Amino acid sequence: MSERSFKAQRGSELRCKGWRQETILRLLENNLENAENPADLVIYMSWAKAARDWKSFDQAVAALKALEEDQTLVMQSGRPVGRFPSQGTTPLVLMANGNVVGGWAGDDDYRALERKGLTIMPGMTAAAWQYIGSQGILQGTYETFMTAARIHFDGSLAGRLIVTGGCGGMSGAQPLAGQLAGAATLVVEVDEKRIQRRLDSGYCQRMTDSLDEALRWCDEARVGKTGLSVGLVANIADVLEELIARGVTPAIVTDQTIADPVTGYVPSGMSVEEAASLRKSDPETLKARSNETLVRHVSAMLALKERGSIVFEYGNNLRKYASQAGLKTAFGFGSFIEAFIRPLFCEGIGPFRWIAASGEPDDIRTIDDLLLTMFPSDHRISSWIRTARDHVQFTGLPARIGWLGLGERRKLAVAVNDLVSRGALKGPIAFTRDHLDSGSATLPHRETENMADGSDAISDWPILNALLNCASGADLVAVHGMGNWAQSAGVTTIATGTKDAEQRLSRVMDNDPGIGVLRHASAGYETARETARSVGIGIAEQLVEPSE
Repeated sequence: MSERSFKAQRGSELRCKGWRQETILRLLENNLENAENPADLVIYMSWAKAARDWKSFDQAVAALKALEEDQTLVMQSGRPVGRFPSQGTTPLVLMANGNVVGGWAGDDDYRALERKGLTIMPGMTAAAWQYIGSQGILQGTYETFMTAARIHFDGSLAGRLIVTGGCGGMSGAQPLAGQLAGAATLVVEVDEKRIQRRLDSGYCQRMTDSLDEALRWCDEARVGKTGLSVGLVANIADVLEELIARGVTPAIVTDQTIADPVTGYVPSGMSVEEAASLRKSDPETLKARSNETLVRHVSAMLALKERGSIVFEYGNNLRKYASQAGLKTAFGFGSFIEAFIRPLFCEGIGPFRWIAASGEPDDIRTIDDLLLTMFPSDHRISSWIRTARDHVQFTGLPARIGWLGLGERRKLAVAVNDLVSRGALKGPIAFTRDHLDSGSATLPHRETENMADGSDAISDWPILNALLNCASGADLVAVHGMGNWAQSAGVTTIATGTKDAEQRLSRVMDNDPGIGVLRHASAGYETARETARSVGIGIAEQLVEPSE
């Protein structure tokens, strides 16, 4: 694969029959440009892929180049299966990735189906061609840390220590998020190359393989009350146990390591290369070794919670795998969604993002300027844009992420479409979001953990989200399954500057978070019910308590 380019095309030259198709192709290429292992089509999580194999990738590229605006390309688990006549108002690309019937969706069965080439692990944004590198989760991680600060530390993490694991594709946002939140942030990662990549992209400031040196740097930052990010090359279970032995109690402890004991977790005492070799030669032994470390890992987090640390899982199924490995108390701490994010979801607020198809950084900077005039200076998006401008480097196609809610997304998207129409931008803008959003994911150990009505495992909502986005005129819609632990939906809609694009954007930008508001209203959250009433969505009976 050395002859392949893993870089998205820039500029005004089209290879497809229109900018909508061209933008989707560039998003696919951008996935690989930001990928953890592009030669194997792996975007993040060590096995979440953009396409099933290179033959499927090439067929998808060819299909996008030939696709007419009144056709729809259908993708089945990373493999194009057909182009169908549709309408000018229906999606150009429909995807179903990794969906397996429940009885066959357990970890071992799922991996076996993937090895047979029948499905793929889609991750969330990976197989939906919506990944924008570590920036994609950066503001969400920052919002989580800052919400923890407001709840537990009088609004500031200055002088506080965050310790976490993982510095890969998605977890690579952690060091910068912690630094921007003002904390001394220690990120433990067994793979030195992952930390080096974050150093190169400005997402991490320092790297060492010495815990003593790492703690010295963090102590200096805490005393000076300055934000700092340190990547420590080590095994997180070993480090947490050593912190306990030394009497070091961080303010916050979380984790974003790859927790699957076969596909990504690296056991204590084993190198990345040794784990990779065992993954191929003897996965059952690797699983047994990983399970031993997972139990130690989560046990140490529980011990630090007892000592006073604020401890939460960031949604990587760490507790699930530790529980399966025999740790009965694995769920002794909760998820970041329940602790910090769900109130935002009730208002339809979540990780919205936009990508410049032209590849021109100035297109994103022009939108920055627009945002700062559209929203008050104390709005979360305004403060974030000012911070991102100074501290966040673009990786791949220039992009931004900002947490916006129902009504706000439409306001921005329509205004940006007008900029494209007037030639103020060099090309179209793709609007998308993380699948971790108000109504587009069912993960009983993350997005939907401990829902008020007990609907943690009900996956109707992401499916309804995808169907509604199809009806609304989105350009790409994806429905993802991730074994027996997740169902999600992804959506991309492109501002091409036309009146048609304005209408599509208006519908999708309201309906997509709108179904999320109703999902939470249905579960009984009063903020969501108030939001639904204020914009006139939902069936009236659903928004009030039923009579006796």
